[in-house]
Amino acid sequence: MVFPALNEEETIGKVIDEVPVADIVAMGYSVEIVVVDNASTDRTAELAAAKGARVISEPKRGKGRAIRTAFEQADADFIFMLDADYTYPSVHITQMLKLLEGGCDVVMGSRLKGKRDPGSIKRLNLVGNYLLSFMASVLYMKRISDLCTGFWGFRREVIKNMIIDAAGFDLEANMLAQVAKRGYRIGTVPIGYRRRPTASKLGSVKAGFRIGRTLLRKRFGSS
Repeated sequence: MVFPALNEEETIGKVIDEVPVADIVAMGYSVEIVVVDNASTDRTAELAAAKGARVISEPKRGKGRAIRTAFEQADADFIFMLDADYTYPSVHITQMLKLLEGGCDVVMGSRLKGKRDPGSIKRLNLVGNYLLSFMASVLYMKRISDLCTGFWGFRREVIKNMIIDAAGFDLEANMLAQVAKRGYRIGTVPIGYRRRPTASKLGSVKAGFRIGRTLLRKRFGSS
């Protein structure tokens, strides 16, 4: 379980507490919660450690860098990645795990197919996500309903073969491109999505253009 975190002291404890550890153990697995502290200036790392998480540090900021650091150290049959801002209900991990057990190599949690709290996604972001997801579906010939989701599940071999060169919020496009081009089987689980309790770190328009460029570059490039 990997949580990239930048100044999430208000939510990191709730995120860790919500992980359905007992349900996962009942399915026959052990659980390790890893928090990647991405140069936080608050008590994120301290609070995560107090909750029993293994905290690793990535001093260069950027979600892509944080996830690359986590994946380099990951040692599990299945790895789940989700944001640490308490927007993604981790209860969906058990559904995603069942798909991975059933033959999927990657599972994406789709906010656009699930139930979203009012105000959880701004209208501009929602339109942009639909457009980017459609673009990804056409370019990579895979049915992608929520490209920009921050909730993913992977088989071990997938992340071990993945080269992440995204620094920031084009991470998901970077991952999707490699997963699709390598022919991995992708599953989808409709998920809930909560309104973020703290200020967003994502600039909508600029990030959207960067994600679109990454999709194009990865589709027609060598990796």
